[in-house]
Amino acid sequence: MIYVNAFLFAGFVCLLGQIILDNTKLTPGHVTSIFVVVGAFLDIFSIYDKIVLWAGGGALVPITSFGHLLIHGALEKAADFGFIGLAMGMFDLTSSGIISAIVLSFFLALIFKPKS
Repeated sequence: MIYVNAFLFAGFVCLLGQIILDNTKLTPGHVTSIFVVVGAFLDIFSIYDKIVLWAGGGALVPITSFGHLLIHGALEKAADFGFIGLAMGMFDLTSSGIISAIVLSFFLALIFKPKS
């Protein structure tokens, strides 16, 4: 059943994004930013953790998870180090994904040549 829940949640996030793109003048960058903020907002009130328990990996893959991880790490470090912990923990949980994207992008840029 967890696979069905994961599919339903990730599909729902994609459906919302497509509906927003089709019916508004927002760009994909705007929609991505909205989803990051929504994920962060849901994590502040511990709602996203319940969604992760229900949907499993389906809630950890969409862009909403990035906002969830940013706030989750920041709040965790803030509990240990106070106000300065917010900045310390912000990229704690997301650093491996960000570094992977940067390194992979670098090597792909070396292999492939852009069209003129």
